[in-house]
Amino acid sequence: MSANQKNTIIITGCARGIGRGLTCYFLEKGLRIIGIDVDDIRAEELKREVQNTDDFLYFKGSVADEKFLDAVYQQLDELHVVGLVNNAGVSSAFADPIETLSLESWEEYLKVNLTGAMLNIKYAVPHLRKSKGSIVNITSTRALQSEPNSESYATTKAGLIGLTHAAAISLGPDIRVNAIAPGWIDVTRHQGNQSDPYEFRPQDISQHPAGRVGEPIDIAHAVDYLMSEKSRFMTGQVLTLDGGMTRKMIYEH
Repeated sequence: MSANQKNTIIITGCARGIGRGLTCYFLEKGLRIIGIDVDDIRAEELKREVQNTDDFLYFKGSVADEKFLDAVYQQLDELHVVGLVNNAGVSSAFADPIETLSLESWEEYLKVNLTGAMLNIKYAVPHLRKSKGSIVNITSTRALQSEPNSESYATTKAGLIGLTHAAAISLGPDIRVNAIAPGWIDVTRHQGNQSDPYEFRPQDISQHPAGRVGEPIDIAHAVDYLMSEKSRFMTGQVLTLDGGMTRKMIYEH
């Protein structure tokens, strides 16, 4: 197999958090990663961490910038792209109360979390049709349940679920499209700059039926499955990874 025929995955929001964990995982598996992010500093740290600049190709820019994405994808024509992970997003689940929420803030969530995913799918499709590849959208359990002041985040993550099943119908059978809805994932070790680990309280652990908080490796294993032949009969679906939290009936006693 030539160097250009190496299996290649595009990961947006690659420089920190879940995206950083995914990038490290798939590089260790021997894949080439096309990383897209706006955080130059964290991306350069990641390059030094993985010590594999040949297989980690980083492009700085916003997923909501169509001209930027068009230019990026034009550079991938000779590569064997087998997957896209739409992970980039405005990551804070909480904004201002809706009565004081600015239109600018609302539209930023829409642009990055939802429009960015749509644009990446748009430009990835010609590459993925050739490889019969897969798309995985990273949504959230907050798409289906909320705490106060999370309208912007919850709405865009719910929109990703709609985008997932609509694209699965439009792009099948050549391309499969699925989503992962993480719950609480501890990303403190994947933020770059030697971030300190989160100090969990006993109730943080005990409230999870699985007995622990999630880690980026849990998401990586799920993405690996959704992009593999083992899930070839699965498309348009949302895989929830939350340690059982959304199946837990909660009443005040």
